[in-house]
Amino acid sequence: MVPSRKPGQKAPVVTLRAVAEHLGLTPGTVSAVLNDSPSARSIPQSTKNRIHAAAKELDYRPNFFARTLRNKRTFTIGVIAEEIGDSYGGMVISGIEEYLRKKDYFFFVVAHRHDPDLLSRYAQMLSQRGVEGIITVDTTVHDEPTLPMVAVAGHKKVKGVTNIILDHHRAALLALNYLKDLSHERVAFMKGNPISSDSKDRWDAICQVAQQIGMKIDPDLTVQIDIDDATPKLGYPFAKQLLARKKPFTALFAYNDISAIGAIRAFQEQGLRVPQDVSVIGFDDIAGAAFNTPSLTTVRQPLSRMGQVAAQSLLERIEGKKEYPSEIAIEPELVVRESTAKAPKS
Repeated sequence: MVPSRKPGQKAPVVTLRAVAEHLGLTPGTVSAVLNDSPSARSIPQSTKNRIHAAAKELDYRPNFFARTLRNKRTFTIGVIAEEIGDSYGGMVISGIEEYLRKKDYFFFVVAHRHDPDLLSRYAQMLSQRGVEGIITVDTTVHDEPTLPMVAVAGHKKVKGVTNIILDHHRAALLALNYLKDLSHERVAFMKGNPISSDSKDRWDAICQVAQQIGMKIDPDLTVQIDIDDATPKLGYPFAKQLLARKKPFTALFAYNDISAIGAIRAFQEQGLRVPQDVSVIGFDDIAGAAFNTPSLTTVRQPLSRMGQVAAQSLLERIEGKKEYPSEIAIEPELVVRESTAKAPKS
């Protein structure tokens, strides 16, 4: 029976045993359902529904320390990101948090900023603090991990790691065919910084698709990002480089949305109108893409969803529910907004 309280008195702590007594079930049955234990698979769904409804009604909150001692687990994972405050990593981490919160898991986040020594040290520190698994974001993993690991935007095949990747070939096909349909023949490209884990695969896919559809990639209309910046400054100076070459182009396919937004600013400063004089396509569909002026056409990768898939895959592996896949591919989507239009006539 759940104890009552007098006015002004603190709410009593509702124990798992009290929930069990309220339902006329054993504490073991209630515990199995609320902790999503493997033994709960044999419990009827109607009973599971009753248990969850009662726990909510009675405001049952599990004792984390008791749960940890009982199961000899920490219910904690580590997240290693290249950058915490950037739009890309922030959306992925938001998806991770949303899934873990529903499963009553806690997580630590650290940022390595592409420092290999820091990356190695953080992985060791997280392990020492008892995390049960690790998710990496925009981080290249080279060595087999000692803990279960999922890599968002991981492209290197490493034993023990599940890579959550975007189908970059499909992404390139969507963007380049769209530009071709708009009669763009002179297309400029902004390649990603090699330290970004997506950079090589994305560029390789663009080159393959361009050849496949008969679109020429002109080296004079290609610039290489070589700085690490989480602001539109990532694309601004390289768009200036393109303009300084004095070679005309009617569209730019930027490495990501941040670099595309920086490029738009550079074009506008030069007196070019976007999209009337030059169209611009980004990549990612970050939160600010729809609110830029003009709003940005982009290849959307569902970043929050990728974070959720990463968290789900890691927990399934930690809890032994299934064998881990080496790769999970996510489908991209072309989002057409105001920054693209038909190629201007010569």
